[in-house]
Amino acid sequence: MKIFYQDNDIIVCEKEYGVSSQKSDGANMLDMIREVTGTEAFPVHRLDITTRGIMVYALNQKSAGELSKQIQAGTFKKSYLAIVHGECEDAGEMVDLLYHDRLKNKSFVVSTKRQGSKEARLEYTTLQRAKIEGEELSLVHIRLHTGRTHQIRVQFSSRAHSLYGDGKYGAHDNAKIALYSHSIELLHPKTKKSMYFDALPSGDIWDKFASIPKPL
Repeated sequence: MKIFYQDNDIIVCEKEYGVSSQKSDGANMLDMIREVTGTEAFPVHRLDITTRGIMVYALNQKSAGELSKQIQAGTFKKSYLAIVHGECEDAGEMVDLLYHDRLKNKSFVVSTKRQGSKEARLEYTTLQRAKIEGEELSLVHIRLHTGRTHQIRVQFSSRAHSLYGDGKYGAHDNAKIALYSHSIELLHPKTKKSMYFDALPSGDIWDKFASIPKPL
């Protein structure tokens, strides 16, 4: 487990593909952090088990409460990198109503508000386009403004831009999903100092691109 930062209040680390971001019977971040730090970790946000990338965990309940307040206020900011099918526009915004079916563990774009539906909003910028093994693919940088279940996956899929490898949401190449938690921006829960962390993915389909530019 790669660690970007650690003190008595928080730890910022990289979650790998196939590892749960919350407590589970299998490999999970809470157990891994406890092995490294010897202390209990408190999750304040989550990543799907199929998503890699940067996460921050509180190392005490007070810090967890402070970070949760930032998330609710929108000052805890996250961005992602994704590889999607097709040629995306240079930039855009996606705003939808999403409904999550818990039995199917799948989200859907709905046209009218219904019980359980929530607004989902993101912005994206296309960083690169490439033709790989006959497939037109786009590398996009995504800024999330809401954190709905499978939000990025379903919003891009609904516009015929399924994420590479995401067979659940329409991709024909059912492989490791090309979605990476690229950056986190927050205020330290104790010192209130502004903090920013980022990282770039590698391996699998990511290495098919000549280079992955770091978003501004």
